[in-house]
Amino acid sequence: MILEKPNFIVFTGGPGVGKTTLIRHLAAMGERVVAESARAVIRDQREAGGRGLPWLDPALFCDLTAARDTAAFDELAGETRRIFFDRGIIDSWRSNGVEPTATLREMVRTRRYNRQVFVFPPWREIYATDAERRQDWDEAEATFGRILRNLAELDYLPVVVPKADLALRAAFVLDRSA
Repeated sequence: MILEKPNFIVFTGGPGVGKTTLIRHLAAMGERVVAESARAVIRDQREAGGRGLPWLDPALFCDLTAARDTAAFDELAGETRRIFFDRGIIDSWRSNGVEPTATLREMVRTRRYNRQVFVFPPWREIYATDAERRQDWDEAEATFGRILRNLAELDYLPVVVPKADLALRAAFVLDRSA
């Protein structure tokens, strides 16, 4: 069975492009949001001394992240209100050079978000790394192209979010999510 949720709206993009900042802003405005699972997986794996980190075992990291994203999708499946997701199951597709497993293929096939996906382009002026975000600028730029190719392969329509202040980005997303 395929579950299509047009009220589930995904934000995606490389590291440090403003997705989480906008998600937090929308939450403060009263919008329903789901936090990024990748950072949670990284924190959990570091605390447990696990190998499921993108720089140690990218395949395990993809599996763990996709499982969390699938659980969030399934938990909210009955929700009819608009929900913004800081990344989604589709972000594990070919992530970190890992080919999709049969399990991931099934997750992506049977759980469909809104066909429009908001893609945040690389933006050098706001880009920063931290302990959980280790990708360099070149990888951030390459990620943008990979995401656009993956979305086309998965039959999603990318909507590139403009590089603008937070209020304008929020207005852009809300206007196109009505």
